[in-house]
Amino acid sequence: MKDLKHLIYFENLLQEANNELVQQAVKEGDKALGYNCYYIPEPLLNLPGCFSSRLRAPNCSSTDVASYYMTTRNCPYVRAILERAVEGGYNFLDALFGAECCAAMERMEEHFSLIDPVKNKDFFTTIIDPPLKYDDNAIDYYKAGLKLKVVDELHKRGVDTSEEAMKAAIEDHNEISRIITEIGDFRKLENPPITGYEFHVINLVSLTCPHRLIKPYLEETLEEIKKRKPEKKFPFRARVVMVGSEIDDPEFIKLVESCGAMVVADRFCFGSIPGREQIEIREGENAFDAICRHYLETNLCARFMSGDKIDQRHSTMERLYRDYKADGIIIENMKFCEFWSYEKVLGSYLMINERNIPCCTIEKEYVVGSAGQLRTRFQAFVESLEIKKINS
Repeated sequence: MKDLKHLIYFENLLQEANNELVQQAVKEGDKALGYNCYYIPEPLLNLPGCFSSRLRAPNCSSTDVASYYMTTRNCPYVRAILERAVEGGYNFLDALFGAECCAAMERMEEHFSLIDPVKNKDFFTTIIDPPLKYDDNAIDYYKAGLKLKVVDELHKRGVDTSEEAMKAAIEDHNEISRIITEIGDFRKLENPPITGYEFHVINLVSLTCPHRLIKPYLEETLEEIKKRKPEKKFPFRARVVMVGSEIDDPEFIKLVESCGAMVVADRFCFGSIPGREQIEIREGENAFDAICRHYLETNLCARFMSGDKIDQRHSTMERLYRDYKADGIIIENMKFCEFWSYEKVLGSYLMINERNIPCCTIEKEYVVGSAGQLRTRFQAFVESLEIKKINS
């Protein structure tokens, strides 16, 4: 296929958190608000005069300093984020809005206050305690935490948190989500005009760059893909759904696809499922209520322990497998991730034994270092999917 016009530009934007669009927005007076987790609703960080930046640590080669504070037996993603903060990579931030989605994440976020790595006089950190289930009481608790730790903190610092401002943030979110979803839906086609790697890059820039600055590039890319001619023959040997924990490294998706499996759906942290659904303000709700209800309703984090949320995670896996015409599912967990190590075992068992869906499970570091071992696993899985096709 012909190369996408802005793909190299998008790849360059992802080389550091403080990329040129972030620098431009900060220079123009916008507040840069960092976050790590889906529990922090993106629209609340995109109120007038603010922009959200989901934190990554691209090209992280060492976590020696972070490991001193957090030990090596801890999630490599959170250690990489703290290391990058110590290196000065997040000095552009005005705030970090954290969530106690796991103990490792909370410890990392606490260290943003304890050791003061962000050299910005206006910087502050808050951490919410999100609920473990989804019901009316959980929504009320979630709303109270977000009101106290996010909305009120922004209001104190002069940010417009009115109903009109939140409705505008929802409209902004829905417009970005519409573009990303429309691009992502091309992956459902028998011979898509986009690869999983390209889509992952496009979705990542929508999460890490100011919306008002990245949106024109996303709109142009959407129109380009609509007219893009795919390869005459589908260039991959299989189609897979990627499910798992934190994945923000496009090289990992590229590795999977180099083994012959196109990643047709991205159900992982930093993916578009969930994350790029439309927010609807229902009857009787104000904008803040709608945001909180939507994010708790669509959240598929393995931290949720209630039966209905566990069932929602597994039914979503099966739905994506069928909607995207996949041949199998890859379930990933970050090394030392307690929640996803359980979910990986349970999810793969249910998919294979109860729903007859082929699964491959892997554990990875934050940075793809053991590419050889992963490549072998992926190649073997692709071969098994091909054999199943032949025998069916």
